[in-house]
Amino acid sequence: MEVSADTLVLEKILTPLADAHTPDLAQRLVNLRADDETQVLIDELGEKANEGTLTEPEHRPYETYVRAATLISILQAKARNLLPNGHP
Repeated sequence: MEVSADTLVLEKILTPLADAHTPDLAQRLVNLRADDETQVLIDELGEKANEGTLTEPEHRPYETYVRAATLISILQAKARNLLPNGHP
């Protein structure tokens, strides 16, 4: 999978923050998940986006979820580096 330029910029900006993680914070970040209701909405919007049926009013919230997921994924990857064997 190709890493986007946006992701590389986020990763660079977030490195100092990630370096300040405590093991407890790292564990909390690794365990962070969307609540069930939000995850259902994200899945529905993602399916519509993949099918090309995402409406204009749905586009902006979906893009926000995608950006948030990218940010959280970067922080989680960095947090795993602080945990023994990289596991929660």
